[in-house]
Amino acid sequence: MASASEQLVANLNLATFVKAKELHRRIFFTLSALMVYRLGTYVPIPGIDIGAFSQAFQGQSKGLLGMFNMFSGGAVERMAIFSLNVMPYISASIIVQLLGSIYPPWEKLRKEEGEAGRKQLNQYTRYLTVVLALFQAFGIALGLQNSQGMVTNPGPSFVLSTVATLTGGAMFLMWLGEQITSRGIGNGISLLILAGIVAVLPRGVFQTLSLVKTGAMSAFGVVAIVGVAAGFVVGIVFVELSQRRLRVQYPTRQAGIRSVGADSSFLPLKINTSGVIPPIFASSLLLLPATVLGFLGSAMQRDQPAWISSVLAQLQHGRPLFMALYGGMIIFFTFFYTSVVFNPQETADNLRKHGGFLPGLRPGKQTADHIDKVLTRLTVIGAAYITLVCLLPEGLIGAYNLPFYLGGTSLLIVVVVAIDLLNQIQAQLVAHQYEAVIRKARLRTSRPASAASTPAALQPGGHP
Repeated sequence: MASASEQLVANLNLATFVKAKELHRRIFFTLSALMVYRLGTYVPIPGIDIGAFSQAFQGQSKGLLGMFNMFSGGAVERMAIFSLNVMPYISASIIVQLLGSIYPPWEKLRKEEGEAGRKQLNQYTRYLTVVLALFQAFGIALGLQNSQGMVTNPGPSFVLSTVATLTGGAMFLMWLGEQITSRGIGNGISLLILAGIVAVLPRGVFQTLSLVKTGAMSAFGVVAIVGVAAGFVVGIVFVELSQRRLRVQYPTRQAGIRSVGADSSFLPLKINTSGVIPPIFASSLLLLPATVLGFLGSAMQRDQPAWISSVLAQLQHGRPLFMALYGGMIIFFTFFYTSVVFNPQETADNLRKHGGFLPGLRPGKQTADHIDKVLTRLTVIGAAYITLVCLLPEGLIGAYNLPFYLGGTSLLIVVVVAIDLLNQIQAQLVAHQYEAVIRKARLRTSRPASAASTPAALQPGGHP
């Protein structure tokens, strides 16, 4: 028999959506914030020659800088005020979460202080975001100034204005993402990345079709790419919605004068607990050294060391160094982030507090060990799945010179964030259904109070 929540979900329809005014406000705020973000990707920083920069960018657009441009919605190739995007915030989150696992004071904040500790760590993340944004903006400003013809009026004023503009843009996007999370719908940071990818996807499709027009690719190749992409989408949806359910048993308990019979539920464990965090984290860490090397090479020009050219060449899509580093980081962050968001010991303790247990296992350590064992196996499958989705299309990109907007990383982010967004919309609709049911129940049980039965102090003109 379906539970009450399952029945509510089954009854969701268009009429329910029309009546959910709070959901309408959240969706409108989210769309407005994304429009502000898109407008900012077209506003260039002051003092730069856009034409000269675009020509220089084309020489590095096939590497990690091109992926950075994809995440930022094309802001990098226009050197817009949002060129840094949310990457400094993501890098700061990685560092804070790593230190939160190995640095005792921060580990205590994360585990023992609860919501107050998480707020404090979030504050540290913001401070570190400012530092990283300043560092990256300063490096970009120096690289642009040292590149001949890119800056109209080079000098300290250009460096200061560029650092202030790029850092301010990164901090504004961090704030905007937090506002979307709290006042809008979905995860704000993920939605900003999703908006950037979706914005450049039409260009990738157009470039692929232009390859067919020029004869560089056959029509059958385009059909094969569409088929592969559709297969990846189906596979991603299947894995993301898959669960390993651990049965949880609740014993007979006394509720007032009557006893409630034994009940059972389940503990759902996702195959991919980490979501899209591993490829985003891995891309963020790979982009930093590649960007520094790229601008360093541009600044040196003829005196550029051979090793810089060699490393940059190996960081192109489909090259062994890129594949090895990207795959290794994805696997690492899959295990790391899963350990951060899911604690088997804490889950086992919560089950014991509520009287639940896994059949055949003792509450406490034995239950925690079993959950950890199952979760580890699922994480191995999840890490292999994410690595396969992100790296397999790289061979096609390198072999056929395809726009990497159509790569596995972009597909994974788009599909997973879209699933999470739909789940949150459904949760908002279910909450609206619950509120409607509660209001109807109160109307049925309440009786209108007459003036005679109303205390004198509460009647009109009465005195306390």
